[in-house]
Amino acid sequence: MIRLGSQIRLTHREVERFRKITGIEPGDIRSLDSLDAYIARCKMHYWGVSKETLFLHWLIDRECAQCREAA
Repeated sequence: MIRLGSQIRLTHREVERFRKITGIEPGDIRSLDSLDAYIARCKMHYWGVSKETLFLHWLIDRECAQCREAA
């Protein structure tokens, strides 16, 4: 993630990883709020308490944390 003040931009690689993990296009993410909204939308799309769903949520959270650490 590239950060300039309060604006962010996901790198091509990060967009591809989110798309591969979630199957949902990240779209035009330009702020941490829009990133959080995307994460929430993905988790709402894949809701439940199965092991697979919990694992997917963990993958999404891990990818988001890696993006935030990179900035």
